[in-house]
Amino acid sequence: MSTETAGGADATVTVTQEAAEEALGLIESEGLDTDEAGLRLFVQQGGCAGLSYGMRFDHEPEPDDAVVEQHGLRVFVDPASQNYVGGSTLRYEGGLQGAGFHVENPNVVSECGCGESFRT
Repeated sequence: MSTETAGGADATVTVTQEAAEEALGLIESEGLDTDEAGLRLFVQQGGCAGLSYGMRFDHEPEPDDAVVEQHGLRVFVDPASQNYVGGSTLRYEGGLQGAGFHVENPNVVSECGCGESFRT
């Protein structure tokens, strides 16, 4: 497992093997090059608790992004989001209910009842 971090240790996001495998499969299915492309994790205003997570695939990082590579997956985090997600773990959970990517964030002080938004 290799980790390359821009922006300091507090910007580090941990990715589980299962989350990396799932994301890499999705990136490949989109026709993107997994050596350059990655998963962008960001925080946006919204939800009943004030903030929510967003994720999308990007072709490459922006110049000021923190870039973390684990299990072959590159994760891009913009500077504004780094303060909110530093120390978080990105997991993939399967199953009949709630399947998908989930962020375990130690910076969260409260979450809404549905678990889709948070406050730090």
